[in-house]
Amino acid sequence: MLDPHSCAIFTFVDQQGPEQLFSATSDLDGDHLTVTVNGEVDMATAEHMYQAAIHEDAGKVTLDLRTVSFFDSAAIHALLQLTDRYPQALTVLPSRQVRRVLDISGLGGQPWLAAEAIRAGSPARMIRPDPVGEPVDGAT
Repeated sequence: MLDPHSCAIFTFVDQQGPEQLFSATSDLDGDHLTVTVNGEVDMATAEHMYQAAIHEDAGKVTLDLRTVSFFDSAAIHALLQLTDRYPQALTVLPSRQVRRVLDISGLGGQPWLAAEAIRAGSPARMIRPDPVGEPVDGAT
């Protein structure tokens, strides 16, 4: 049996050719689940992203999409399912491409979307609105 304070890492990979690389890695630290997604999130991989973010012990979830290069409507659907599953407990760190898709789809102003995310590899420092709309400077 795993220690409840230990870190669990799961990776889902879809490789249907050298140009279609996807991974979603989950890291549980206490009740904070961080899911790091790389590559293209589309109808073939969106469910894997969703499944990587589902954990019964997660009280807070950070979905790190800073290295995602493609994000389609199936990815948006999976993301919205996560917002339903983790109301008030989900933070999304978007790449420039993900930010653009969410802005175009009308989701750019959602409270779960980090207003500013530092590049991948840097600490995930962000500024996002709190539930009452006041800016909050936080670090995860």
